[in-house]
Amino acid sequence: MKLLPPTPRVTGSGHTTSTQGMDAALTLVLFFVIGFGLDRWLGTTPWFMIALSLLAGVGYFVKFKYRYDAEMDRHETERQAKLDDARPPR
Repeated sequence: MKLLPPTPRVTGSGHTTSTQGMDAALTLVLFFVIGFGLDRWLGTTPWFMIALSLLAGVGYFVKFKYRYDAEMDRHETERQAKLDDARPPR
Protein backbone atom coordinates (compact mmCIF):
# COMPACT_ATOMS: atom_id res chain seq x y z
CA MET A 1 0.00 0.00 0.00
CA LYS A 2 1.41 3.34 -1.04
CA LEU A 3 0.98 6.16 1.47
CA LEU A 4 0.45 9.60 0.05
CA PRO A 5 2.51 12.46 1.48
CA PRO A 6 0.54 15.06 3.43
CA THR A 7 -0.74 17.98 1.40
CA PRO A 8 1.12 21.18 2.31
CA ARG A 9 -1.03 23.97 3.72
CA VAL A 10 -1.28 26.94 1.38
CA THR A 11 -0.91 30.33 3.04
CA GLY A 12 0.12 33.73 1.81
CA SER A 13 3.71 34.91 2.20
CA GLY A 14 4.70 32.31 4.78
CA HIS A 15 2.11 33.27 7.39
CA THR A 16 -0.19 30.75 8.99
CA THR A 17 -3.85 31.59 9.41
CA SER A 18 -3.47 31.77 13.19
CA THR A 19 -0.61 34.26 12.79
CA GLN A 20 -2.71 36.38 10.43
CA GLY A 21 -5.65 36.31 12.83
CA MET A 22 -3.51 37.24 15.83
CA ASP A 23 -1.87 40.03 13.83
CA ALA A 24 -5.28 41.45 12.87
CA ALA A 25 -6.64 41.21 16.43
CA LEU A 26 -3.59 42.88 17.96
CA THR A 27 -3.68 45.67 15.39
CA LEU A 28 -7.37 46.30 16.10
CA VAL A 29 -6.68 46.41 19.84
CA LEU A 30 -3.71 48.74 19.32
CA PHE A 31 -5.77 51.16 17.21
CA PHE A 32 -8.59 51.00 19.77
CA VAL A 33 -6.19 51.82 22.63
CA ILE A 34 -4.63 54.70 20.66
CA GLY A 35 -8.13 56.04 19.97
CA PHE A 36 -9.03 55.68 23.63
CA GLY A 37 -5.92 57.64 24.63
CA LEU A 38 -6.62 60.38 22.11
CA ASP A 39 -10.23 60.62 23.27
CA ARG A 40 -9.23 60.98 26.91
CA TRP A 41 -6.57 63.54 26.06
CA LEU A 42 -8.80 65.63 23.77
CA GLY A 43 -12.13 64.97 25.52
CA THR A 44 -13.81 63.64 22.37
CA THR A 45 -14.99 60.26 23.70
CA PRO A 46 -15.79 57.92 21.77
CA TRP A 47 -15.05 59.35 18.32
CA PHE A 48 -11.36 58.50 17.93
CA MET A 49 -11.91 54.99 19.34
CA ILE A 50 -14.62 54.33 16.77
CA ALA A 51 -12.77 55.94 13.85
CA LEU A 52 -9.44 54.22 14.47
CA SER A 53 -11.06 50.83 15.11
CA LEU A 54 -13.00 51.09 11.84
CA LEU A 55 -9.86 52.23 10.02
CA ALA A 56 -7.91 49.20 11.30
CA GLY A 57 -10.74 46.79 10.47
CA VAL A 58 -11.29 48.08 6.94
CA GLY A 59 -7.53 48.22 6.36
CA TYR A 60 -7.15 44.57 7.31
CA PHE A 61 -10.04 43.45 5.12
CA VAL A 62 -8.46 45.29 2.18
CA LYS A 63 -5.05 43.76 2.97
CA PHE A 64 -6.52 40.25 3.14
CA LYS A 65 -8.40 40.79 -0.13
CA TYR A 66 -5.28 41.94 -2.02
CA ARG A 67 -3.19 39.12 -0.52
CA TYR A 68 -5.86 36.58 -1.52
CA ASP A 69 -6.07 37.94 -5.08
CA ALA A 70 -2.27 37.85 -5.48
CA GLU A 71 -2.12 34.29 -4.14
CA MET A 72 -4.88 33.14 -6.52
CA ASP A 73 -3.15 34.80 -9.48
CA ARG A 74 0.07 33.01 -8.57
CA HIS A 75 -1.73 29.66 -8.29
CA GLU A 76 -3.51 30.22 -11.60
CA THR A 77 -0.18 31.00 -13.31
CA GLU A 78 1.36 27.82 -11.88
CA ARG A 79 -1.66 25.76 -12.94
CA GLN A 80 -1.55 27.17 -16.47
CA ALA A 81 2.20 26.45 -16.70
CA LYS A 82 1.62 22.83 -15.68
CA LEU A 83 -1.15 22.48 -18.28
CA ASP A 84 1.09 23.96 -20.97
CA ASP A 85 3.91 21.55 -20.06
CA ALA A 86 1.54 18.57 -20.16
CA ARG A 87 0.23 19.34 -23.68
CA PRO A 88 1.82 17.37 -26.48
CA PRO A 89 3.75 19.48 -29.03
CA ARG A 90 2.00 20.16 -32.34
